[in-house]
Amino acid sequence: MSKAEQLQEQIQEHLGESLLSCVLDLGEVTMEVAPEQLLKVCPVLRKHRDFEFTTLIDVCGVDYSEYGVAEWQTAAATGQGFSRGVDAQTAGRLHVQGEDLSVEQPAATRRFAAVYHLLSISNNLRLRLRCFAPDDDLPVIPSVTGVWTSANWYEREAFDLYGIIFEGHPDLRRILTDYGFIGHPFRKDFPLSGNVEVRYDADKQRVVYEPVSIEPRVLVPKVIRDEVERRG
Repeated sequence: MSKAEQLQEQIQEHLGESLLSCVLDLGEVTMEVAPEQLLKVCPVLRKHRDFEFTTLIDVCGVDYSEYGVAEWQTAAATGQGFSRGVDAQTAGRLHVQGEDLSVEQPAATRRFAAVYHLLSISNNLRLRLRCFAPDDDLPVIPSVTGVWTSANWYEREAFDLYGIIFEGHPDLRRILTDYGFIGHPFRKDFPLSGNVEVRYDADKQRVVYEPVSIEPRVLVPKVIRDEVERRG
């Protein structure tokens, strides 16, 4: 039995009632818990002798909006590059008249999740822990700063980039964008050009925020023809 398989069994033995799932894939264990179980599970993962995950490597926000739906087939891409567009979803595409543009949408799913990457130095183990926010409009997940102090900046980053609120965080505010920034840039519905632009106003002698002045660009491959058809 591998160490990953042994870890999976120990998690199911000690935390089985608190788990939503515990999967072993590609030699890595990923467990999922509900928000109300997060602060019950994390201290066990840190302190129990079978785990001793004393190091929190990272906390990542994830936006699962339209997960698995893509205009490009990337899963089977080869060394020669990605495939041509297979689902015409991007705004601005030149559609063929009468073309069926319907795209099968996946079943409704939870949108925002926090993913915790844990390391046990004493047991030489790694673990991925995932927790979904129950509300997509106001994603709230308990803060684990009381278990791992290193979560402080990681949770602020996930809040800044994804808008996930970590309840109980001692100082939840932006960390990468500035205080006048509007929106959360890693959300999939965030506009590529942003919502505001910043410049220094010499007359006011300060930085000012203004609506975005550039036009949105659609990154759709275009066909370039060397020969131009001549009219006879």
